[in-house]
Amino acid sequence: MSALKSAALLTLTLAITGCSTGAWFKLPENSTLIVNERPVKYNQGLVKSRPFSWGAAGGIPYRLQDAEANTIQSGRLKSRFRVPSIFWPPVAIAYWPMGFGQRCYDLTGDAPQTCTYQDLIELRTNHRLSR
Repeated sequence: MSALKSAALLTLTLAITGCSTGAWFKLPENSTLIVNERPVKYNQGLVKSRPFSWGAAGGIPYRLQDAEANTIQSGRLKSRFRVPSIFWPPVAIAYWPMGFGQRCYDLTGDAPQTCTYQDLIELRTNHRLSR
């Protein structure tokens, strides 16, 4: 019975980690984030998305927009290979192998940077308080 529970737990863990990727984002005031030209706009904080295809191996395209939908900044975010895509059936390694390459991105400057530890703590705290 214990082997069955372990197998079910492993399957559930792979399902949860295999079908999404996420990162924290610090954005300039009054701006929204568009990732990989998908129709969803994100505000500052946690961004969860479905994984990206091999086309994102050189970086995930992003765009920052202001309230009037003018582009403030655009470029590419660091990406990384997602190990769960090897195990995710049927062929996730062929279609969705890439995820965000950093835990937290600071997009308030000219180019994407890694957030400081304090910025990450602040983003997490604000996310918890908004629930």
